Amino acid sequence: MSGMSQMKVSDNMEALIRLALEEDFGDGDVTSLYFVPGELQAKALLRPRTHGVLSGVEVARAVFKAVDPELKVEVYLHDGDEVSPGAVVMSIEGKAQSILGAERTALNFIQRLSGVASMTRKYVKAIAHTDCKLLDTRKTTPGYRLLEKAAVVHGGGNNHRLGLYDRAMVKDNHLMTDGNTAHLQECINKLKADRPGVEVELEADNLQQVEAFLGLEGVDYILLDNMSNDDMCKAVEMRGNHCKPYFEASGGLTLATAPAAAETGVDFMSFGCLTHSVPSLDLGLDFTVER
Repeated sequence: MSGMSQMKVSDNMEALIRLALEEDFGDGDVTSLYFVPGELQAKALLRPRTHGVLSGVEVARAVFKAVDPELKVEVYLHDGDEVSPGAVVMSIEGKAQSILGAERTALNFIQRLSGVASMTRKYVKAIAHTDCKLLDTRKTTPGYRLLEKAAVVHGGGNNHRLGLYDRAMVKDNHLMTDGNTAHLQECINKLKADRPGVEVELEADNLQQVEAFLGLEGVDYILLDNMSNDDMCKAVEMRGNHCKPYFEASGGLTLATAPAAAETGVDFMSFGCLTHSVPSLDLGLDFTVER
């Protein structure tokens, strides 16, 4: 599946942190400036209020350091770690004004990303008794895609394509004008010749399409869209002893139905809910003032 370089994630993270702090601070944190003494020192502990899986720890740390490089930030738990209420994720020491100014932005990042990781872990555990692997989708928060996809990995899932550029995914909307297999084969051949590193995935709505697509060359994945478990079992049987193309189940799947769908023998299952509708993980800062 698609991968992400650490440099890309880091660059994306820094850009988002800058934008987030700019929109939050504006021309100054008037609450802290006028109600918190500038010389006041404090220590805060970042703790989860509920069970979950962490993601965005480094982002949160970077937010505090971006607001005030002199803050002392100690990280005790890391991305991918399962946490329980009361555990200490990190401690932050230094100017109270700086910690308070960074608090909400840091929490926004780590709560959102930990929510993605926590939801992913639930789905991964639900299908762990099979060989099926969990995938995310492109249904991500605009601008947050690399961070949210990293959170899926922290939860134990895998990344589907990152964007429109790293895999051709031919759905029914792409076949509105001409869906015959001869034309499809010509398109696949041209893509493979021009961009040999790009994989090809075709969406199938029924077993007739699956049969037709299995007869094509250069197809890496077939997406089984909204198919019943019985039809997915038949699709896997139609592939025979060949390991490719891989089958990806998608559409209408839930945490409750995922185990049975994974047992059909499909190789992958993709869920948009991992990134588009997850609740944030509840984490908060507990302050102690040092006078």
